[in-house]
Amino acid sequence: MTQIKDANARGLAVLRIGVGILFLIFGEYKVFGTQFTLHGGFQFWINRFLEGGAYPWMAPVLRNFVLPHATSIAFLVAYGELAIGIALGLGVLVRPASGCGLIYMLTLLFSSNYPGPTAPFWQYFGASLDHSVLALCFFVFLLSRSAEAWSMPAWRRARQVGANENPQP
Repeated sequence: MTQIKDANARGLAVLRIGVGILFLIFGEYKVFGTQFTLHGGFQFWINRFLEGGAYPWMAPVLRNFVLPHATSIAFLVAYGELAIGIALGLGVLVRPASGCGLIYMLTLLFSSNYPGPTAPFWQYFGASLDHSVLALCFFVFLLSRSAEAWSMPAWRRARQVGANENPQP
């Protein structure tokens, strides 16, 4: 039973670290470059979503709230992606980071993956794969103990146990 538990913990850790690396990549170029945050990159994507990807109820939110506050929200997105990547990669504050990641993915899904009013029901899922798969990962991280293996807290616990078992003379 312990071997299964360890295998599951390692499997979740691989997924957690992989998603963390993706978010480090997503956030890194936004934080360390200025095109997304200061030179219209964020606004470009919001306008593109409004041209045909936003769910009808989300379009007014994008138009009347997000675009007027675009620069501030662009910085929130950039640093949020970087923070999620660091948290997942290191296995620190995984649940809060996953909660934020889940909300972010659902926001992106409803902002950009609308297949149209006449689309069959199954196309809603097909159109959302780029965001729904990551949302599902964040949901699993939120519910599970994905930081049990290969994380900073696990490393610290192992060091403390080792120090307690082998006291120095």
